[in-house]
Amino acid sequence: MNITGEMLIGQSAIKGQEGTFQAINPATNEKITPDFGAGTQTNVDQACTLAQQAFDTYRETTQEQRASFLEEIATGILALGPQLIERATQESGLPTARLEGERARTVGQLRLFAKVIRDGHYLNATLDSALPERTPPRSDLRLRKIALGPVAVFGASNFPLAFSVAGGDTAAALAAGCPVVVKAHSAHPGTSELVGRVIQQAVATCKLPEGVFSLIIGNGNAVGQALVSHPAIKAVGFTGSRQGGLALMRAAAQRREPIPVYAEMSSINPMFLLPNALAARAAQIGSAFVDSLTMGVGQFCTNPGLVIGLAGEHLAQFQEAASNALKAKAAGTMLTPGIHSAYVSGVERMRAIAGVESVGQGLAATGPCAAQAALFATDAATFLASEQLEDEIFGPSSLIVACKNEDEMRAVAEHLAGQLTATLQLDATDHALAKKLLPTLERKAGRILVNGFPTGVEVSYAMVHGGPFPATSDSRSTSVGASAIDRFLRPVCYQDLPADLLPAALQDGNPLGLSRLVDGALLAT
Repeated sequence: MNITGEMLIGQSAIKGQEGTFQAINPATNEKITPDFGAGTQTNVDQACTLAQQAFDTYRETTQEQRASFLEEIATGILALGPQLIERATQESGLPTARLEGERARTVGQLRLFAKVIRDGHYLNATLDSALPERTPPRSDLRLRKIALGPVAVFGASNFPLAFSVAGGDTAAALAAGCPVVVKAHSAHPGTSELVGRVIQQAVATCKLPEGVFSLIIGNGNAVGQALVSHPAIKAVGFTGSRQGGLALMRAAAQRREPIPVYAEMSSINPMFLLPNALAARAAQIGSAFVDSLTMGVGQFCTNPGLVIGLAGEHLAQFQEAASNALKAKAAGTMLTPGIHSAYVSGVERMRAIAGVESVGQGLAATGPCAAQAALFATDAATFLASEQLEDEIFGPSSLIVACKNEDEMRAVAEHLAGQLTATLQLDATDHALAKKLLPTLERKAGRILVNGFPTGVEVSYAMVHGGPFPATSDSRSTSVGASAIDRFLRPVCYQDLPADLLPAALQDGNPLGLSRLVDGALLAT
């Protein structure tokens, strides 16, 4: 499949006229052909108008039609073969094995949502029978969830496949019945075009309205702001920086009709080393922690950027083990020159903060966008007094916080802002302290782990990849897992609707074979 540098608006391929740009190979800082034409607000309007026109038809396609559509996309992505992996490697600097795993995850997400919509539980079909003899009488009431409307999805820099054009946000929105307009991330436009053409072809193969999918290319903020501000768009999916997420939230709130922005933005993912676990296996935890910290050059939103433990010999053992393990870690290529520059600046700011000590480094950087891992340490009093120490440094950097006692450890936990994850390293004899920490961590994080590391987000039914602000803009939702579909649905109640007007999910004969809540009782198919 040829990469042409074109946008995909419905079934058309259009070269943007708002200037051109090229992708950059971060491993060499060399530009990659071809030129990509940046889109205009007119192109955004074309895509959004098509999405609006497609919405009513697409949202009432059958569950089987949408499931087959998602599976067609998954099949098409695999059919791209080595070309997709090679292009993604060039544009991201990520190794082949990582991208092959990410492709598998992308395909797995699409197939999971195909199963979710075939199961039909997402519809939340609920029937309350009429009670005409009651005083006052009760009408016949029936509820189902319907698609919210066209969705704008922003490709993420750190996952060129799994959080991009056909990533989790797109899969969830399409499964819900929402047309999607994707803004490709400027760091990997070629990868985005390849996947976008697969979706475009799947739309045609499945005989769906052309506005079900469009791919917009833009180099800068104007196209993204225009997309979020367009009246046809009813929700936004975003993974990226806090600054970018807040800008989209402001744009969405200032519309005549404000819309939800589901933004995943910033998290330092604290790891609590409880005393008995630390005494028993400080060195083991320290070494495994460094593997997690440097995985993917630290460019995961679940990277463990903060470690909290009780001061003393066992925390010193952890720190020594982590520092020694870090010395053997090579500097890895970061995703873009801009991300690399921000990482270097963040590390330098950390070094300059009074009361913070540099306690470990990885091997020196050699490539133009290579990041040297960094480990710092401070005490709880310094951490609690400095807001800067809570800032995410996107990359392989972490801070160890030494607490004088358990009360200070709990104070640090209470002080933290919202997080995607919180981890407890514990043994059975640590359960009493864990019970004291858990209520706070439940308020602070979307996922709580025990004796593991947060860099690994399973695509499953129970997974939550979200959390209180600033981790995300809406702590009630997740961007990974089956529940992600709920972001793009809303409930509708039908009161005394004639039988021949009822949607199939709510008809008396249950023609879709759904599990439904009928008069408060869950009835299986």
